[in-house]
Amino acid sequence: MAQAPVGVVLCPCNQGPLDPAQIEQLICKGQEAKEFVYCPYSNFPVGAALLTLDGKIFLGCNIENASYPVGTCAECTAIQKAISEGHKEIDFITPCGAYRQVIREFGEFGKHWYVYITKADGMYEVMMVHELLPGLFGPDELQKN
Repeated sequence: MAQAPVGVVLCPCNQGPLDPAQIEQLICKGQEAKEFVYCPYSNFPVGAALLTLDGKIFLGCNIENASYPVGTCAECTAIQKAISEGHKEIDFITPCGAYRQVIREFGEFGKHWYVYITKADGMYEVMMVHELLPGLFGPDELQKN
């Protein structure tokens, strides 16, 4: 199987960027989550690690389906697990393309989150969500007439 990159996002929420030890822990957790993937069609395993504001970590993996749109990305698996257990304030997650919009939906300040795009070897690049998803559309835009 190909080694999928693992990327992570932080909403600073007045805490500032994560320290290197926290980043390393979440990268490792995202890699661990790849053990549980179901990806017989793409053979491209993806793992996600999500950090909530209260410090709890939720893992997710991609779960494919023969009807491709029905499959679930790793990021959505992790956030759905967190939300279903009452954790709606999320600090750190792995963003795929579509999930960047989901991050914006659940992050009041989502466009200001740090994104750590990581590779299987642990190297990463830091960007902001608004750099990865120009022209963000969120709940506040629905209120405008």
